[in-house]
Amino acid sequence: MIRANRHTWLPLAIALVLVAGMGCVTTESPELRKPDPAAQAKKQAEAKYNVGIDHLKNGRNALAVRELRSAIELEPRDPWSHFAIAEAYRRIGRTDDALQHLERAMELKPGFHSARLNLSGVYIQRNEYEAAARQAEILLEDATFAKPWSALNNLGWCQYRLGETQEARANLELASEYNDKYWPALLNLGILEASEGRRLEALGLFQRVIDLNPGPLALAEAHYRSAEIFLAIGQQEKAVRHLVAVAESKPNGKWGEKSEEYLKLLR
Repeated sequence: MIRANRHTWLPLAIALVLVAGMGCVTTESPELRKPDPAAQAKKQAEAKYNVGIDHLKNGRNALAVRELRSAIELEPRDPWSHFAIAEAYRRIGRTDDALQHLERAMELKPGFHSARLNLSGVYIQRNEYEAAARQAEILLEDATFAKPWSALNNLGWCQYRLGETQEARANLELASEYNDKYWPALLNLGILEASEGRRLEALGLFQRVIDLNPGPLALAEAHYRSAEIFLAIGQQEKAVRHLVAVAESKPNGKWGEKSEEYLKLLR
């Protein structure tokens, strides 16, 4: 389960970088101008990048890899293309490639906070929690990092998985204090509380996630985990209500499948 901030990885700033300088004026006759290979490569790279981003937005990850790889071949020192292709590789499970491109993005763009945050997320996906926690800590040590709650969330999740429950709770709570609408921290804190037997606290946190309506996958998980608690305390009707909410939204992934299975057993 990855709790890295998935809303920061698609910046379109490259379009601004690639068109910089277009306001130059020349009196040279168009017929006498020679094509600038570097400018042409940048323009082609921009086009490939934008197509790749569109594929990513629509879940066409393999196609995104193809377009972004072409963008990098044309403009190998563009950090945004490395950043974007890392996300595409992460989604299809090629985490070695994702790590390589995130590291390259940070080399090309020092202080690339979003790349470091995603690096932490990829390490979490690989269950390398100590490495993931270190990347989150680096962000928290940087006074210029504008979204500390996202790094606190990753750090807290790593600590939870490493058995450091007290530290995990403190960091997840702090993340929620920084941003009370940051649903990943609320969801992770709910998971922690449920694992510690604090069921009412967990239910309250899952309900806050549901109220924020973060998207079908996160909603499905919050509903499913709520249903598990209600079943454990003997409130089957409430459990079914949450499972039905998951099934009706028809999300892709394990939470929808698990909910369908549970409903078949309960009906």
